Amino acid sequence: MSKEFVDVLVIGAGPSGCVSSSYLKKNNINVKVVEKTKFPRLVVGESLIPRVMDHFDEAGLFPALDKMGFEKKLGARFLRGDEVCIFDFSDKFGEGWDWTWQVPRADFDHTLANEVINKGIDLEFETEVIDIKFDGTDSITTVKNKNGKIKEIHAKFVIDSSGYGRVLPRLLDLEKPSKLSPHSAIFAHVEDINREEGEEGTLISFDIIETEVWLWVIPFSNGNTSVGIVGPTDYIEKLSENGDPAEALKKAISLSDYYVKRFGGVDFLFEPKHLKDYSCSVKKLFGDGFALTGNASEFLDPVFSSGMAFATESGMLAAKLALKQLNGEKIDWQTEYTDYILYGVDVFTTYVKEWYTGNLQELFFHQPENPDVKKKICAVLAGYVWNKDNPFVKKHDTVIKNLANLIKLEKQEQQKQQ
Repeated sequence: MSKEFVDVLVIGAGPSGCVSSSYLKKNNINVKVVEKTKFPRLVVGESLIPRVMDHFDEAGLFPALDKMGFEKKLGARFLRGDEVCIFDFSDKFGEGWDWTWQVPRADFDHTLANEVINKGIDLEFETEVIDIKFDGTDSITTVKNKNGKIKEIHAKFVIDSSGYGRVLPRLLDLEKPSKLSPHSAIFAHVEDINREEGEEGTLISFDIIETEVWLWVIPFSNGNTSVGIVGPTDYIEKLSENGDPAEALKKAISLSDYYVKRFGGVDFLFEPKHLKDYSCSVKKLFGDGFALTGNASEFLDPVFSSGMAFATESGMLAAKLALKQLNGEKIDWQTEYTDYILYGVDVFTTYVKEWYTGNLQELFFHQPENPDVKKKICAVLAGYVWNKDNPFVKKHDTVIKNLANLIKLEKQEQQKQQ
């Protein structure tokens, strides 16, 4: 059996793995990436948020992505019947990027992977991790390529950026249930033949069908658009009597008064994908000689597009701490990694939960708008969930619920006076 020796092994060539490996390469670390699939490949997570731009920029990946001409995302629109709420990322609390992209992930991830290769990083596609053993922080990872050839990769540190593959959580028994209630999604791409000119045609939107059920619409610069339905798992499964994802998604589109004319009757470009009970968690984010990043650790819910932000945030931080550890520094992984990442996860978890209770929707659609409140919520939606100067970050566990209750009391008083 052949053997390879590297400083850091990165499992997975998605955004998290590319950010990690690029940062390490910039700092003269011998890094290798293994990826189970062949790129380009279809994956969900097409709506980014501004925080990811910090990571792509720091990792030296921004120029290659910027050349691709992906659709710019300047904010997001939420629809509920005749009510409309639009967030503009340039009008938010605190510093940070005021735009990002909405992207077909097959093209986006392929661009990232190619740039990693261009930087001289050894990236092997169609290479699956089948076993891993640790001796302190040193590890031996057994991989198998598409031809069935098996080899060992000896590394001083492993970063698991395997996404939904969740390699180390499976191999090391680290899986645990999510704190969020079970939700599912069905999505596909369409050729957006009825797209309107101007902002209306390119604006990413979330159309609320019911309090816990919403349709996403993510237009791309190539003329196609991603359309998906999200809701409680039992609701999604009832959209089609025979479990046909295409029938279910067509039914979901028909429920949207706003989008039925634009997408009703339009053919899907591929068989719609059904993602069931997608939220997940792990018992721990690190161990001797490894760190879990992105969806290999926590995945919440797509409603606020937080997935890639956590992927790149954790990927960058894991790489920085691994570099320090390789240079002989003592790292408190619990404080510097787990506690930090989970703080952001907790903030977004609160927002997801309060979205599905309806409390956050009360704040979104309340009229007249409170500009100060909106700016602070916008900063959270932009991914700046570690900025504790923002009270909607620092007091996330109470502020939404308290404000929503005030609005409800206000409405009750108005109804009494009528």
